Amino acid sequence: MCYCDNADTLLGGAITTAENKIPLLEAQLKEDAATKKQLDADVAAHNQGRIDAKGAISKATAQRAKDHAAFLKEEGDLKSYIQDLTDAMTMIAAGATGFLQTNTGKVLRDLSITLDMSSVDRQMLTSFLSGRTSVRGRSDEISGILAGMKDDMVKSLNEATTAEAESVAEFEALCVAKEKEIEALGASIESKAIRSGEIAVKHAEGLTDYEDTKEDLAESKQFLLDLDVNCEKK
Repeated sequence: MCYCDNADTLLGGAITTAENKIPLLEAQLKEDAATKKQLDADVAAHNQGRIDAKGAISKATAQRAKDHAAFLKEEGDLKSYIQDLTDAMTMIAAGATGFLQTNTGKVLRDLSITLDMSSVDRQMLTSFLSGRTSVRGRSDEISGILAGMKDDMVKSLNEATTAEAESVAEFEALCVAKEKEIEALGASIESKAIRSGEIAVKHAEGLTDYEDTKEDLAESKQFLLDLDVNCEKK
Protein backbone atom coordinates (compact mmCIF):
# COMPACT_ATOMS: atom_id res chain seq x y z
CA MET A 1 0.00 0.00 0.00
CA CYS A 2 2.96 2.31 0.71
CA TYR A 3 4.22 1.96 -2.89
CA CYS A 4 0.76 2.78 -4.17
CA ASP A 5 0.83 5.95 -2.09
CA ASN A 6 4.28 7.03 -3.36
CA ALA A 7 4.01 5.83 -6.98
CA ASP A 8 2.94 9.16 -8.41
CA THR A 9 5.89 10.89 -6.76
CA LEU A 10 8.48 8.24 -7.64
CA LEU A 11 7.45 7.59 -11.23
CA GLY A 12 6.25 11.13 -11.82
CA GLY A 13 9.74 12.47 -11.31
CA ALA A 14 11.21 9.99 -13.80
CA ILE A 15 8.48 10.77 -16.30
CA THR A 16 8.99 14.52 -15.97
CA THR A 17 12.74 14.13 -16.39
CA ALA A 18 12.27 12.03 -19.51
CA GLU A 19 9.71 14.41 -20.97
CA ASN A 20 12.12 17.33 -20.44
CA LYS A 21 15.07 15.39 -21.82
CA ILE A 22 13.48 14.25 -25.08
CA PRO A 23 13.12 17.73 -26.66
CA LEU A 24 16.71 18.50 -25.74
CA LEU A 25 17.89 15.28 -27.34
CA GLU A 26 15.82 15.99 -30.45
CA ALA A 27 17.33 19.46 -30.73
CA GLN A 28 20.85 18.09 -30.28
CA LEU A 29 20.29 15.35 -32.85
CA LYS A 30 19.00 17.93 -35.33
CA GLU A 31 21.97 20.19 -34.68
CA ASP A 32 24.48 17.34 -35.02
CA ALA A 33 22.89 16.18 -38.28
CA ALA A 34 23.03 19.70 -39.71
CA THR A 35 26.64 20.16 -38.60
CA LYS A 36 27.71 16.85 -40.13
CA LYS A 37 25.90 17.66 -43.36
CA GLN A 38 27.73 21.00 -43.57
CA LEU A 39 31.09 19.41 -42.76
CA ASP A 40 30.58 16.75 -45.43
CA ALA A 41 29.58 19.43 -47.94
CA ASP A 42 32.70 21.42 -47.04
CA VAL A 43 34.90 18.35 -47.50
CA ALA A 44 33.35 17.71 -50.93
CA ALA A 45 33.82 21.36 -51.91
CA HIS A 46 37.42 21.34 -50.69
CA ASN A 47 38.14 18.17 -52.64
CA GLN A 48 36.77 19.84 -55.76
CA GLY A 49 38.82 22.92 -54.94
CA ARG A 50 41.97 20.80 -54.82
CA ILE A 51 41.08 19.23 -58.16
CA ASP A 52 40.48 22.68 -59.66
CA ALA A 53 43.73 24.06 -58.25
CA LYS A 54 45.73 21.13 -59.61
CA GLY A 55 43.95 21.55 -62.94
CA ALA A 56 44.88 25.24 -62.97
CA ILE A 57 48.53 24.35 -62.42
CA SER A 58 48.46 21.75 -65.19
CA LYS A 59 46.77 24.17 -67.58
CA ALA A 60 49.20 26.96 -66.72
CA THR A 61 52.16 24.60 -67.10
CA ALA A 62 51.03 23.55 -70.57
CA GLN A 63 50.45 27.18 -71.58
CA ARG A 64 53.85 28.21 -70.17
CA ALA A 65 55.57 25.52 -72.23
CA LYS A 66 53.70 26.71 -75.33
CA ASP A 67 54.53 30.36 -74.66
CA HIS A 68 58.18 29.55 -73.96
CA ALA A 69 58.48 27.63 -77.21
CA ALA A 70 56.98 30.60 -79.07
CA PHE A 71 59.41 32.94 -77.31
CA LEU A 72 62.41 30.80 -78.21
CA LYS A 73 61.39 30.84 -81.86
CA GLU A 74 60.82 34.60 -81.82
CA GLU A 75 64.08 35.16 -79.98
CA GLY A 76 65.98 32.99 -82.45
CA ASP A 77 64.42 34.74 -85.46
CA LEU A 78 65.11 38.22 -84.09
CA LYS A 79 68.70 37.42 -83.20
CA SER A 80 69.22 35.96 -86.65
CA TYR A 81 67.71 39.05 -88.31
CA ILE A 82 69.86 41.35 -86.17
CA GLN A 83 72.98 39.43 -87.14
CA ASP A 84 72.05 39.53 -90.84
CA LEU A 85 71.48 43.28 -90.66
CA THR A 86 74.77 43.80 -88.81
CA ASP A 87 76.65 41.72 -91.39
CA ALA A 88 74.98 43.59 -94.27
CA MET A 89 75.91 47.00 -92.85
CA THR A 90 79.50 45.85 -92.35
CA MET A 91 79.77 44.65 -95.95
CA ILE A 92 78.07 47.75 -97.35
CA ALA A 93 80.53 49.91 -95.45
CA ALA A 94 83.33 47.93 -97.13
CA GLY A 95 81.70 48.40 -100.52
CA ALA A 96 80.87 44.71 -100.92
CA THR A 97 77.52 43.62 -102.33
CA GLY A 98 78.15 39.92 -102.87
CA PHE A 99 75.97 39.13 -99.86
CA LEU A 100 72.92 40.02 -101.96
CA GLN A 101 73.18 36.58 -103.55
CA THR A 102 73.37 34.81 -100.19
CA ASN A 103 70.74 33.89 -97.60
CA THR A 104 71.38 37.22 -95.91
CA GLY A 105 70.21 38.99 -99.05
CA LYS A 106 67.09 36.84 -99.17
CA VAL A 107 66.32 37.60 -95.52
CA LEU A 108 66.73 41.33 -96.12
CA ARG A 109 64.46 41.19 -99.16
CA ASP A 110 61.80 39.44 -97.08
CA LEU A 111 62.15 42.00 -94.29
CA SER A 112 61.89 44.87 -96.73
CA ILE A 113 58.43 43.59 -97.58
CA THR A 114 57.13 42.74 -94.11
CA LEU A 115 58.61 45.46 -91.89
CA ASP A 116 56.90 48.78 -91.31
CA MET A 117 58.83 51.63 -93.01
CA SER A 118 58.22 54.64 -95.23
CA SER A 119 57.43 54.01 -98.87
CA VAL A 120 60.56 55.98 -99.88
CA ASP A 121 62.82 53.79 -97.72
CA ARG A 122 61.11 50.63 -98.91
CA GLN A 123 61.52 51.61 -102.56
CA MET A 124 65.20 52.49 -102.11
CA LEU A 125 65.97 49.33 -100.15
CA THR A 126 64.07 47.11 -102.57
CA SER A 127 65.89 48.65 -105.51
CA PHE A 128 69.26 48.06 -103.84
CA LEU A 129 68.50 44.49 -102.76
CA SER A 130 67.30 43.61 -106.26
CA GLY A 131 70.55 44.91 -107.74
CA ARG A 132 68.88 47.73 -109.66
CA THR A 133 70.59 50.43 -107.59
CA SER A 134 74.33 50.62 -106.95
CA VAL A 135 75.59 51.09 -103.40
CA ARG A 136 77.98 53.81 -104.58
CA GLY A 137 77.01 57.16 -103.16
CA ARG A 138 74.01 55.65 -101.43
CA SER A 139 75.73 53.51 -98.79
CA ASP A 140 74.98 55.92 -95.96
CA GLU A 141 71.28 56.05 -96.87
CA ILE A 142 70.99 52.30 -97.27
CA SER A 143 72.97 51.62 -94.10
CA GLY A 144 70.74 54.13 -92.28
CA ILE A 145 67.66 52.20 -93.39
CA LEU A 146 69.22 48.93 -92.28
CA ALA A 147 70.26 50.49 -88.95
CA GLY A 148 66.67 51.59 -88.37
CA MET A 149 65.49 48.07 -89.12
CA LYS A 150 68.06 46.70 -86.70
CA ASP A 151 66.98 49.12 -83.97
CA ASP A 152 63.40 47.94 -84.41
CA MET A 153 64.54 44.34 -84.16
CA VAL A 154 66.58 45.02 -81.02
CA LYS A 155 63.58 46.78 -79.49
CA SER A 156 61.32 43.86 -80.36
CA LEU A 157 63.82 41.42 -78.87
CA ASN A 158 64.05 43.41 -75.65
CA GLU A 159 60.26 43.62 -75.42
CA ALA A 160 59.89 39.89 -76.06
CA THR A 161 62.54 39.11 -73.43
CA THR A 162 60.82 41.34 -70.88
CA ALA A 163 57.42 39.81 -71.66
CA GLU A 164 58.88 36.32 -71.27
CA ALA A 165 60.39 37.20 -67.88
CA GLU A 166 57.06 38.65 -66.73
CA SER A 167 55.21 35.58 -67.97
CA VAL A 168 57.59 33.30 -66.08
CA ALA A 169 57.14 35.36 -62.90
CA GLU A 170 53.34 35.24 -63.23
CA PHE A 171 53.44 31.49 -63.81
CA GLU A 172 55.66 30.88 -60.79
CA ALA A 173 53.47 33.13 -58.61
CA LEU A 174 50.35 31.26 -59.73
CA CYS A 175 51.95 27.89 -58.95
CA VAL A 176 53.03 29.06 -55.49
CA ALA A 177 49.53 30.40 -54.76
CA LYS A 178 47.82 27.23 -56.00
CA GLU A 179 50.20 24.97 -54.05
CA LYS A 180 49.41 26.92 -50.88
CA GLU A 181 45.71 26.65 -51.68
CA ILE A 182 46.03 22.89 -52.19
CA GLU A 183 47.90 22.53 -48.91
CA ALA A 184 45.34 24.63 -47.00
CA LEU A 185 42.44 22.70 -48.51
CA GLY A 186 44.12 19.41 -47.64
CA ALA A 187 44.51 20.46 -44.01
CA SER A 188 40.89 21.60 -43.89
CA ILE A 189 39.69 18.34 -45.44
CA GLU A 190 41.56 16.30 -42.83
CA SER A 191 40.26 18.44 -39.95
CA LYS A 192 36.65 18.47 -41.11
CA ALA A 193 36.64 14.77 -41.99
CA ILE A 194 37.78 13.99 -38.43
CA ARG A 195 35.11 16.29 -36.96
CA SER A 196 32.48 14.70 -39.21
CA GLY A 197 33.46 11.26 -37.94
CA GLU A 198 33.35 12.40 -34.33
CA ILE A 199 29.92 13.95 -34.80
CA ALA A 200 28.69 10.79 -36.51
CA VAL A 201 29.65 8.80 -33.40
CA LYS A 202 28.08 11.43 -31.13
CA HIS A 203 24.92 11.42 -33.25
CA ALA A 204 24.67 7.63 -33.06
CA GLU A 205 25.10 7.71 -29.29
CA GLY A 206 22.57 10.52 -28.97
CA LEU A 207 20.09 8.59 -31.11
CA THR A 208 20.47 5.56 -28.88
CA ASP A 209 19.93 7.72 -25.81
CA TYR A 210 16.89 9.29 -27.47
CA GLU A 211 15.30 5.93 -28.31
CA ASP A 212 16.09 4.56 -24.85
CA THR A 213 14.60 7.63 -23.17
CA LYS A 214 11.42 7.39 -25.24
CA GLU A 215 11.16 3.71 -24.42
CA ASP A 216 11.74 4.33 -20.70
CA LEU A 217 9.11 7.08 -20.73
CA ALA A 218 6.56 4.85 -22.38
CA GLU A 219 7.30 2.04 -19.92
CA SER A 220 7.09 4.40 -16.94
CA LYS A 221 3.74 5.78 -18.08
CA GLN A 222 2.40 2.30 -18.72
CA PHE A 223 3.71 1.08 -15.36
CA LEU A 224 2.10 4.03 -13.61
CA LEU A 225 -1.19 3.38 -15.43
CA ASP A 226 -1.12 -0.31 -14.49
CA LEU A 227 -0.21 0.58 -10.92
CA ASP A 228 -3.17 2.91 -10.62
CA VAL A 229 -5.47 0.11 -11.76
CA ASN A 230 -3.94 -2.42 -9.38
CA CYS A 231 -3.93 -0.06 -6.45
CA GLU A 232 -7.61 0.73 -6.96
CA LYS A 233 -8.39 -2.97 -6.82
CA LYS A 234 -6.61 -3.22 -3.50
